[in-house]
Amino acid sequence: MDLRHFSAFIAVAQELHFGRAAEKLHIAQPALSQMIRSLEAELDAPLFERTTRRVRLTPSGEALLEPAHAIRDQVEGARRIARSAQEGIVGRVRIGFGGTSGYSILSLLAREVAERQPGIELELHPQMYCGEAALALRDGVADLAVISPPASAGIAVHVIRQERVMVAVPTRHELAGRDSVSMADLEEQPFITYAPSHGSQVREAMMRLADQAGFLPRIAQEAPDPYSLLALVGAQVGISIVVESSNHIRIDGVTYVRLAEGGDAFTLALGWRRNNPSKALTRVVEIVQEILPEAVPPEAE
Repeated sequence: MDLRHFSAFIAVAQELHFGRAAEKLHIAQPALSQMIRSLEAELDAPLFERTTRRVRLTPSGEALLEPAHAIRDQVEGARRIARSAQEGIVGRVRIGFGGTSGYSILSLLAREVAERQPGIELELHPQMYCGEAALALRDGVADLAVISPPASAGIAVHVIRQERVMVAVPTRHELAGRDSVSMADLEEQPFITYAPSHGSQVREAMMRLADQAGFLPRIAQEAPDPYSLLALVGAQVGISIVVESSNHIRIDGVTYVRLAEGGDAFTLALGWRRNNPSKALTRVVEIVQEILPEAVPPEAE
């Protein structure tokens, strides 16, 4: 009993006609009939009732149909995995990311990798912001990470887009009804942001813009992730500078307002070590380059 027997059985069960099943399998009808008889002999049970007018499954044949499909699918899956391993497209890729931008990128990438290369496992490490992610790449803790260039020596980057920032304020806040605000308008406001140890580019953009406006932000509370940060804004603990891609996150009590100085606050990219030998990483990078066209950094324009 081998896979050919189960394939033959499935073909006859689908067609209920030995001639059509033989054509489907590209074999002679006598050879197909012999395989079915051999399978019936091994199972010690008739699988088909045959008459000159029709072919139909016996109760034993009905019972075997689902397991036969499962056996064929498992064997075919094993073959695909073996071929993939031979081609170097089975493995695990560790990815560090943080913030709403990172989540949106990884959501798309994870779907595409699962569809195109199911033998590759993505090990996701969220809440790893750009600064931490760059260190993780350098130290070999991550294979791929969302970072903000410039990158250190030995790190290749694929620039995805230029990120703008805006302001998230409580819905009942005096600034919530404005079309836009300037950074100077926020001088007296309490801010919610990420901890400086995370290396968040959003926090760095906030500090840079505040410095340009002539003040040091008063930090009311630090948050571990974008959802907690926005929840604190909704609870009227303070306001926050967030990336423009955050506006798809709808949290009760939070309103987004355009920031006049928020254009192209930083560059977002995916980075990886050039000398990483992982073939799985190489394939994931190829997928990245296919689905996320590379943006042009401002300095290259």
